Amino acid sequence: MASPCSGSSCLALFGLVAALFAVFCVTMPGVSPRLVGLTVVSALWLLWLWSLRQRDAGTERRVCALVLGDIGRSPRMQYHCLSLSKHGYEVTFVGFLDSKPHQDVLREDKIRIVPIAEVKGLRVGPKPLTYVTKVIVQCLQLFSVLLRMELHSHILLQNPPGLPSIAVAWLVCVLRGSRLIIDWHNYGYTIMALSHGQRHPVVRLAKWYEHFFGPLATHNLCVTNAMKDDLQKNWGIKATTLYDRPASIFRETPLKLQHELFMRLANTYPQFQHRGSEDVEAESSIFSVRDLTDDSVTLRKERPALLVSSTSWTEDEDFSVLLKALEEYEGFIKDGASLPSLVCAITGKGPQKEHYRKLIDSLNLEHVKICTPWLEAEDYPVLLGSADLGVCLHKSSSGLDLPMKVVDMFGCCLPVCAIKFDCLHELVKDQENGLIFTDAQELAEQLKSLLSEFPSSAGGLDSFRRYLRTSRGQCWDDNWDQNVLPLIAAER
Repeated sequence: MASPCSGSSCLALFGLVAALFAVFCVTMPGVSPRLVGLTVVSALWLLWLWSLRQRDAGTERRVCALVLGDIGRSPRMQYHCLSLSKHGYEVTFVGFLDSKPHQDVLREDKIRIVPIAEVKGLRVGPKPLTYVTKVIVQCLQLFSVLLRMELHSHILLQNPPGLPSIAVAWLVCVLRGSRLIIDWHNYGYTIMALSHGQRHPVVRLAKWYEHFFGPLATHNLCVTNAMKDDLQKNWGIKATTLYDRPASIFRETPLKLQHELFMRLANTYPQFQHRGSEDVEAESSIFSVRDLTDDSVTLRKERPALLVSSTSWTEDEDFSVLLKALEEYEGFIKDGASLPSLVCAITGKGPQKEHYRKLIDSLNLEHVKICTPWLEAEDYPVLLGSADLGVCLHKSSSGLDLPMKVVDMFGCCLPVCAIKFDCLHELVKDQENGLIFTDAQELAEQLKSLLSEFPSSAGGLDSFRRYLRTSRGQCWDDNWDQNVLPLIAAER
């Protein structure tokens, strides 16, 4: 459906109004041309505003999901879109298309992706100037995209990043009569403070910006009760807690799918390759063997343990902690401890990836192999469902958000070791569904304890896995239907 404020008919209407006022100006010499010009501009402006707000029968069934980031690396927003589409809403998903979203999103007819380009700003000049130009260009880009789209009943916005998307989305909602919902994943200014410091002018401006525009939303969602309380107490925002829950794609992976993934990874990453003698009747990875005579798959008894961590390679995750722990683990083996070798797969993309890859390359480890693959959206849950242990180094910049990667790991019944921060207890229950550590030495001791009987089912890993199987809790769909659907459906 064409936008009501675009197309030849709208332009023709504007032209007709302008022509009528021009004739009026010519035939009424006593009227001031300046006054007539001002009246023409005002009339056209009001006509344009009126056209922006023209609703049709489908308006209340349309929602725009907006993220000023990579759609493919915004799983929570993808889940929002899928949930909306399941309830019959037409969804326009706006964001950067740097990596491929999940197939369920791409296959859904009710979800239309509108990609926007990431703005880099000026390449030369002082940093404040480059930052200002970047914000201005992003504002113009978002205004252009959102005003040219057909009218939506709601704009569902991810924050962070919220500068300048909160202000732009709010103004578009005012102009078009839509309602704004902000989903608070964290605070943008606290993330900026990791690299600039709390007192940096840009950080202080970002904090004021979020405090000013955040309360203007019609509804607010957040990821923890701790954030809900903070938004109410310090921001005057009443929010609904929508805990992250694993999507249905996150589950334990059958052996055949594990083997298929291991073989695909072995084509690129030598850490997954089997170095032993080749059996012509078997297909082998370092973890698994497929018998070509009957197509059966088994795990190797002498296989290494597969440790997985995922990251955006940003300042809120210090991967030197994991690397130091792996060095200590290597030392345990060299000192005679009966422990398995490790393959550590660290997935994800981000600004600090090359920095850590250089550190990894500088390590001299014999019993620990590390790789940093980038996985397609379909392969990531398969890897989590195939792993033996997950490690999370997310340390919230605000102390108020929770790592979604742990949610996904729990969905795959994967035990987790997670670094401690203030509200982590809302997700990880120490000694129940995982372990919490504070430094590299404590993590190394946890790895030693959990893997001491690997691959036996009598160790700590299996007790955590059994707990996770029996305490999966509410799924994403039920959680969303209970907390978000009423906010949208009640205003139809």
